[in-house]
Formats: sequence, structure tokens, C-alpha cells
Amino acid sequence: MNPLAKRLKAGVVLTVVLFAGLIGLAAHPVPSGESAKSDSCVAPEYRQFDFWIGDWDVFDVDNASTKVACIRVDRILDGCVLREDYQGTDSLKGQSFSLYDAPRKVWRQSWVTNRGRSLVLEGKLQGDEMVLAGAYKSASGEETLVRGIWKPVSGNVRERAVTSTDDGRTWKPWFDLLFRPRVSSSDGDDGKIIARLDRQYQAAVQQNDAATMGRILADDFVLVTGSGKTHTRAELLAEARSGQMVYEHQEDAEQTARVWGDTAVVTAKLWEKGTKKGKPFDYTLWFSDTYVRTSTGWRYVFGQASLPLPNRKK
Repeated sequence: MNPLAKRLKAGVVLTVVLFAGLIGLAAHPVPSGESAKSDSCVAPEYRQFDFWIGDWDVFDVDNASTKVACIRVDRILDGCVLREDYQGTDSLKGQSFSLYDAPRKVWRQSWVTNRGRSLVLEGKLQGDEMVLAGAYKSASGEETLVRGIWKPVSGNVRERAVTSTDDGRTWKPWFDLLFRPRVSSSDGDDGKIIARLDRQYQAAVQQNDAATMGRILADDFVLVTGSGKTHTRAELLAEARSGQMVYEHQEDAEQTARVWGDTAVVTAKLWEKGTKKGKPFDYTLWFSDTYVRTSTGWRYVFGQASLPLPNRKK
């Protein structure tokens, strides 16, 4: 949990057993005859924290113009673990590893820094919020309870924390942070940024990655198909989570991106092939995607697709 250690003033109890276990596992690699791909982390519970996955610029909610950190969160170990890499603007560096502990039905997060600090948090998804709690001790031996709360908010993620020094009888605000999708100006002009963002969205659709789709889609997004049907953001995300669409191909070609101030349009030819509820589909169509620049980055606000073309040509 990246910002927590930033304010810790003393050593925190180290998670020796956890890391010793990891080291022990590393000493016993999987034999070549065994599959290197784990199938043990496919239950929906393992995806509860996926909304945190991404490349983020981090800001204090009360000072949204000043960046305090850059963070990358990704899946590792065959999707069983979320790894966070934290790079603070004050030279603080840290990493956390979050795992769903299926036998105990809780999430466990272990956080370490380049300043010799560590913290362990545990908890569960409560509604649409991930709530994890733990404790650390000051140099004087005083114990402080910590509760961290992560919540997806309109394509961003908000993380806030509270602390207690009286065994949870009263709580005080600690920090309140906003994670925004990172956009690097060094990657080129707005047209290149939009083209890359649209390719990222198409890749997320192919993988049924609702977390990434949700970060790119605007809350009031609407898709209009060639047959005249409309689909909302909520409908597209629900379809992705259902896994009813299985893609063999979700590839676009002849992509163009045009930008007019705070509005951009991407046009491309899309080849889709796979199955929906077990029934095969294979077609190519043209689409136009409209993006709008907002205070939290570019958002995909409107999509329009043609009818399938008579002959599929990639």
C-alpha cells in the first residue's frame, strides 16, 4: 500500500515468514514435465482488485494539480498476484504484493520500501470498495491501526486511509489520493496518444478485461451498431465480465486518428472472430470512436460501427 510507508516514522514488523516462504518456493522450481501455467487462480474472487491494474499518476485529492507519485500495478505469477511498483516524487520507492487467500477468504497485501519499512494489510471487498487493515508500531512501541480503502471512480481509482491509536475507538484521516491513468507527453502528440489508447481498448475487449475497459470508457458512453442498436458502458462491462464472448481475433487495420482541440476521432477497420455463447462469429466492419479530453485524461465517449462488410478482408 504505497503511501502508507511514506509517513511511517519507525520500523514496522517485518513479514519474515511470508518472504521466507517465497524464497523457499523459488528454491524448488517446477519440474520441466509439469505445466508452468497455473489454473488455480481463475475464480471471480481473484479479479476483485483488478480495477487497480494500470499505469497511474497519483495526486492528493485536495491538490489535484501536483503529482506525488507514479505507480504501475500488474498481474504476475499466472494472474495470482497483483504487484504494485511505487515511485514517489520524494525519492520513496516501494513495492506491494496483493493476493487473494482463498482458504481464509481474505485479501492480503504486503508492502516494502527502499527505506527499510514494511506493512501487512488484510481485508475484503465491501460493495465496490477494497478495504484492507493492519497495524504498525512506532519507535516508542505505540501501536497504530491503519485502514486503507480503494474504490474505482469514473475510470480513476481513489485510495484513502484512516488511523487509530486507541484500538479503533476513534479514527483520524491520514491521506486521500486519486490515481489517474498515466499519459506521457514524451510518447508523441495527441493523435499518437489517442491511437495507442484505442488499440489498448480493443486489446482489453479481446481479453474481456473489464477493468481496463472501465478506465477508458466515459460514464455516459454509448455505442451505436450498424443495425441501430445501442449499448451503454454498463452493458459492455457486464458482457466482458460474463465471459460469454471468446475472441480468436479482435484486430483493427487502416487506423487513423484525428484531433480537434479536446475532441478526437479514431476510424479503423475491425476484424472480429470467435464465439458468443458458444456460437461462432466472423466478420469485418468499420468503426469510428470519439474521445474527449477531460480533467482526468482522454475518455472514450461515443462509438459507431457499420454493418458487417460483405467480404472479410484483413
